[in-house]
Amino acid sequence: MQGASPRTFFDRLRVALKLEVLPAGIRRLIIGVVGGMVLLIGFALIFLPGPAVVVIPLGLAILATEFAWARRYVHKARELLEKAKQKKPADRMLTREQPPSDPS
Repeated sequence: MQGASPRTFFDRLRVALKLEVLPAGIRRLIIGVVGGMVLLIGFALIFLPGPAVVVIPLGLAILATEFAWARRYVHKARELLEKAKQKKPADRMLTREQPPSDPS
């Protein structure tokens, strides 16, 4: 990637964090530790009060900069999000429905 502009989100993140200057083994270790810790915190936030829905994808995105298995999970999550957007009715109201009135 020397001299070429980064194309994917993961490449841009790696360049922004200046991880390209580190040797590959050290870079993978740092990414693994930091991403793993963020992911573990996200899993803990499932049971503790906090934004687990935000922290878990963030940890996976960090790990996906170096690991293919994490990249696959990120792509699966994107596909599930797209499917959920398509299933969501567009005209759904957020108000409470009134029960039918009893004519008696």
